[in-house]
Amino acid sequence: MGGSETVIISLGGSVMAPSQIDVEFLKGFRELILKSVNGGFKFAIICGGGKTAREYQNAARQVVKAVDEDLDWLGIHATRLNAHLMRTIFRELAFPKVVKNPNAKIRLSASEKVVIAAGWKPGRSTDYIAVLLAKNLGAETVINITNTDYVYDKDPSKFADAKPVHETSWKNFRELIGVRRWSPGLNTPFDPVAARVAERMKLRVAVMGKDLKNLGDFLAGSPFRGTEIT
Repeated sequence: MGGSETVIISLGGSVMAPSQIDVEFLKGFRELILKSVNGGFKFAIICGGGKTAREYQNAARQVVKAVDEDLDWLGIHATRLNAHLMRTIFRELAFPKVVKNPNAKIRLSASEKVVIAAGWKPGRSTDYIAVLLAKNLGAETVINITNTDYVYDKDPSKFADAKPVHETSWKNFRELIGVRRWSPGLNTPFDPVAARVAERMKLRVAVMGKDLKNLGDFLAGSPFRGTEIT
């Protein structure tokens, strides 16, 4: 990858806080991003809601027959809490506000190298926001950091013979995940609605786990452990 690129990172909430906030991961992530910024990169980082979002959504479902719009708003506010934490740790080089509308004009000063974004509105996942930010900022690459190292040909939590997919097309990926619409709390390697838009934009998306050396390898243009979708 070129050192002058703008790269979009969709960072899963389950990576930031699998059961509690992973401070060691955040320290290493900050160090890697700062090193990459010094190498000429700019980043937009979109934070997911992860376990926090699902806990609030599940609590609502257990009390009432919650509608999708309310469940989505609970998830959106969880992403905004995670995003504010992320903006705090990048304060010295971050755009001063958490971006909530990925279509809004973003004017960066010379010292602002990192944009932090969060959930937007019901019916729109953070993966979808990552794709819209790529369009807004002229980026060609989205990195989706999640709690699995690859996209698999079937759910690895249910099938012991699930095989990792190293490279695939958007058409094949959409057939693989087998869902067509977004719903609150949906857990797929990449949102199906975002996948359709990414295909139209001819975006390159890399799905990978939270190993920071692996992320560094990808940014350096070296072989990496993950799935590339083009």
